[in-house]
Amino acid sequence: MKSTLITNAKIVNEGKVFEGDVLIKGSFIEKVGGDLQNQNVSQVVDARGHWLLPGAIDDQVHFREPGLTHKGTIYTESRAAVAGGVTSFMEMPNTNPPAFTQSLLADKYQIASRDSLANYSFFMGTSNDNLEEVLKTDIKSVCGLKIFMGSSTGNLLVDDPKVLESIFSRFPSIIATHCEDEPTIRKNLADYKEKYGDNCPVAYHPLIRNEDACYKSSSFAIGLAKKHGTRLHILHISTAKETQLFDNALPLEKKKITAEACIHHLWFNDADYARLGMNIKWNPAIKKASDQSEILKALLDNRIDVIATDHAPHTIEEKQQGYFQAPSGGPLVQHSIVAMLEMQQQGKITLEQVVQKMSHNVAILFQIDRRGFIREGYYADLVLVNPSQPWTVKKENILAKCGWSPFEGQTFHAAVSHTWISGHLAYAEGKFNESKMGERMSFNRD
Repeated sequence: MKSTLITNAKIVNEGKVFEGDVLIKGSFIEKVGGDLQNQNVSQVVDARGHWLLPGAIDDQVHFREPGLTHKGTIYTESRAAVAGGVTSFMEMPNTNPPAFTQSLLADKYQIASRDSLANYSFFMGTSNDNLEEVLKTDIKSVCGLKIFMGSSTGNLLVDDPKVLESIFSRFPSIIATHCEDEPTIRKNLADYKEKYGDNCPVAYHPLIRNEDACYKSSSFAIGLAKKHGTRLHILHISTAKETQLFDNALPLEKKKITAEACIHHLWFNDADYARLGMNIKWNPAIKKASDQSEILKALLDNRIDVIATDHAPHTIEEKQQGYFQAPSGGPLVQHSIVAMLEMQQQGKITLEQVVQKMSHNVAILFQIDRRGFIREGYYADLVLVNPSQPWTVKKENILAKCGWSPFEGQTFHAAVSHTWISGHLAYAEGKFNESKMGERMSFNRD
């Protein structure tokens, strides 16, 4: 059995930073200790001066396969994830065709088993007419159910009150929601189109997809969840007002209603539209600096539980269209850890909190089997970071298939040097070892 000893690392885990060694045997962490250097191992990695983190688990990505592979594939986007220290991902159902049946969901798992460098899970999708398929979902091997309560079209938009009542009352595990009130947005879109025609500036995006649309939908979802005792997880909180809907009275393990913050809502605000334009057009929209600061505040005081990316690549050509044609979303998964470590260096968040929100809490929230922590007996999903290796994001070092990033030109002070996926050294100093793929995650649920 192949074994690896990581020595002299500054280990960041469970609220502590301490110097130590980690012994990996096969897929698992065998030992964590102060001095393990007498071990007989296949490989030794000297991590002196580096931080060793549990791999990030991104609970919201769009990797575009099947059907939208001109934007990205499970292979290309998982490769970008691994280079950024994201060792596991949960992918959304709005592919083509959408994952509305157990057979279509199984097809995505089959692709990932062949092509994904990172560990993976896929959300089951919902429509107004697939409840029977939804209720067949194996909650021990599927991360959860995704409902688009706004910001979508066709069957992906679930807006039938009876259907929502049925899903919230009957689905036995996590329901993750995109919350924006579609009637509010449609009215705003019509108003701005009448005023500006096809030349609406993107700066009005946060006024079209505004605070009212977000709050109305999020509060409605929370009302349904409280009525039915549903395990609800609201994705990409984008407004200060929404943060008031959540509390920190209970430990995460006991919360029934949880929330996610995304990198772009923490990093950017509406002043950045002038510089970045459609490249930061996301749904929900990036809003005011006051929203940005309140989201961070809610993250730090544990009203918001996890950090994710909503990685959603589109081609440059698609993003260069006018406001009404340009799709929302962009690539972030390669830069999520280093972006949060940059915020750590700026004094906005601690190193321990970054690990808590990107690794530990995602594992707790989704009840993931033996991942998200540096613990003996857990899968060796590990990331080595050099905190003093400045580098600048450029087109030539962007790994997402779309080939661009809203972070282009940004210099980060920390760099990911090594990534282990279930004990396999998948990435080291800019080079990939693709001899072993990631694994399907499983969940400790009744």
